[in-house]
Amino acid sequence: MKLPDNISPYLAARLASRYQLKTLIGYLPNQGYAEKADLDREAQYHGQGRMKSDQIEMVFRTHGGKRRGAGRKPKGKHPGARHVARPEHDPRHPVHVTIRIVGNVEGLRRRDMYLALREATIVTAKREDFRVVHMSIQRDHIHMIVEADSKAALSKGVQGFSISAARQINKAITARGSVRRTGKVISERFHARPLTSPRAVRNAVAYCMNNWRHHGEDRAPFARTWKVDPFSSGALFFWWKELADSPVLWPLPPTYHPLIVLRPRTWLLQTWHRFHPLISVREVPGHD
Repeated sequence: MKLPDNISPYLAARLASRYQLKTLIGYLPNQGYAEKADLDREAQYHGQGRMKSDQIEMVFRTHGGKRRGAGRKPKGKHPGARHVARPEHDPRHPVHVTIRIVGNVEGLRRRDMYLALREATIVTAKREDFRVVHMSIQRDHIHMIVEADSKAALSKGVQGFSISAARQINKAITARGSVRRTGKVISERFHARPLTSPRAVRNAVAYCMNNWRHHGEDRAPFARTWKVDPFSSGALFFWWKELADSPVLWPLPPTYHPLIVLRPRTWLLQTWHRFHPLISVREVPGHD
């Protein structure tokens, strides 16, 4: 928009104020720099000389997506494994698996709970790509040393065992009373640690077999007649130090039904005892 040459500075400022024309005024004919500065001050006086401020970017809160602190927070005394992608599994490496149960399930170290979990080991033994080699049942969690042919076989194998165990545990609890129990049994995502050396295998097996001593269960009254944990596969374990000179295992009571575990196929589980000391029944494992 071009202004007339004979317009007064005051009128030009008024027009700029009303029609947003300040940026179009520029230098008028026959006016010097000083007159231009007076015109600008006049326009500011009439309310149109403000500088345009930069626009502030508005940040909106969103739900979902990747951000710091996102995701479900750990709960309970022993939170489960983080919900991240598991690393690739090497079939040559055994895996130490820990499964925890919910708090409203009364301890697993009872006869009916033991038999329920034994049924789960029978179901799991039918799989060709997943094997439970060693197992230990504690009050609120289960330790297993397993072998798997692939990452998917590991996940499916533990999942299948957990589903079968949950069904059998609910069935056993229902048999105690008149109220049928249903619902969650396994509390969190299972924890898995690959065992990549003979020493790691030896320590994990000792931790699994003698975990009852770690938790003080060996001081229970029934334990006085047992050298190994009856709630584990220790009765079928060959590499006890106390059995080094014996061609047979310890005799079992006629009413005892051992857990169903399979012979190892991986080199590490087959040969760790050649490189490291055998495990004593009196060994008390520390923190894994």
